[in-house]
Amino acid sequence: MYEYPVTLEPSDEGGFIVTFVDIPPAITQGENEQDALAHAVDALETALDFYIEEHMPIPVPSPSNGSKTVSPTPLSCAKLAIYQTMWDQGLRKTDLAHRLKCHLPQVNRLLDLKHASKFEQVEAALAALGKRISVVILDAA
Repeated sequence: MYEYPVTLEPSDEGGFIVTFVDIPPAITQGENEQDALAHAVDALETALDFYIEEHMPIPVPSPSNGSKTVSPTPLSCAKLAIYQTMWDQGLRKTDLAHRLKCHLPQVNRLLDLKHASKFEQVEAALAALGKRISVVILDAA
């Protein structure tokens, strides 16, 4: 769901530069293609965190059309699903805090992609929004 196509371009200094068509603020580089793609996950999550902080909609990934793709970590994807569901339902953080019977700082941590929230808390937030998590295991590419 949050699998974004990337563009890998050779850098003049060596290595590769990674950019995201759908997430312009996410730019990174690496010594080789594998290193650049590993750094791309952090760049993507940092940029998506910015979208959340600025109360902006999360961009929908373009079709990959055979391009390499990068996605956030599974925990971050679940947090993005919380944010996206709140956006779709027109809810504020205070609304979710009320539904979860918790304080606003706890909701802020749930939506912080860099915070290591407990998965049970993420599941509870999604349940409060009428959603549930389903895990799919795929073969490595």
